[in-house]
Amino acid sequence: MHIPENYLSPSTCAVMTAAMLPVWGFSINKIKTEIPKSKMPLLGIGAAFSFLGMMFNVPLPGGTTGHAVGGTLIAILTGSPAAGCISVSIALLIQALLFGDGGILAYGANCFNMAFVLPYLGFFLYKLLMKKTGMRKLSAAIGAYIGINAAAFCAAVEFGIQPLLFKNAEGQALYCPYPLSVSIPAMMIGHITLFGLAEIILTVVVLTFVEKVTPKALDAVPDKTAFKPLYMLMTVLIVLTPLGLLATGTAWGEWGADEIASLISGGSPLGYTPAGMVNGFELSALFPDYSMSGLPEWTGYILSAVVGVALLVIIFKIISSMMKEKVDFKKKAA
Repeated sequence: MHIPENYLSPSTCAVMTAAMLPVWGFSINKIKTEIPKSKMPLLGIGAAFSFLGMMFNVPLPGGTTGHAVGGTLIAILTGSPAAGCISVSIALLIQALLFGDGGILAYGANCFNMAFVLPYLGFFLYKLLMKKTGMRKLSAAIGAYIGINAAAFCAAVEFGIQPLLFKNAEGQALYCPYPLSVSIPAMMIGHITLFGLAEIILTVVVLTFVEKVTPKALDAVPDKTAFKPLYMLMTVLIVLTPLGLLATGTAWGEWGADEIASLISGGSPLGYTPAGMVNGFELSALFPDYSMSGLPEWTGYILSAVVGVALLVIIFKIISSMMKEKVDFKKKAA
């Protein structure tokens, strides 16, 4: 679901980033008033689970792949979709800057889909269903499933409007060449089936682990020792990340400019590379595709996971150390 560089026009990217600015501002303010300093490490842990979840690629027949995101999971663990928004946003930024996973210009669009639509909608449905049924895991599963499918639909629309809005004199698309009639079914089939299931599994497994092993992590003002089992689970997931390499295809809409001309669509190859992709912005990532020069693929993948997770945990610890609480959360919890 990561939209790469040059699949969206610069103007589309600007609009999507502008749309995210008030969302980020609102979310940051909500965190300041809803999340105590003692719970801030949970945002880093949640961001790490999201980062790792996106490394476990799931193959789909036809050669494409996809992954879970974990935005609803973070919102449920912290009790705040704002926390899910900021955690996933920072995870996406690290992926784009260090690993070339998602475009820098498309960062606002990727955040709109995965850090706004997914956690806010997923958590809203979770709370609604919890009120109606009282069944936490079922409510979490449905919220996570609908959240990721809504995010995928947004990405499909962003892809699909490009050839309608941006063409050259010959009628060729300048950016993503696939119209809505192609992008929507292509994105939604995988997410309605396997990728939505992956989101449910990530959400329910981690939530069950927390409830069984360290329920105090869900307290309004948790003790920092409550997070130790989550760091252990994180370590296990890091070791298992090479399983994501078993899915060898490329996610739909994430092909390189050198691949797209020969891809089959509507029974025939596209036959050209959109000019915006040829002449567009390009950033050389430090560890492209979670690889490290001179190391075996699986080793580079694990080390990339270590780097990403470590940065996320450190970033949120720094944020926590700089926070000044405006609310007495212990009194509020009592």
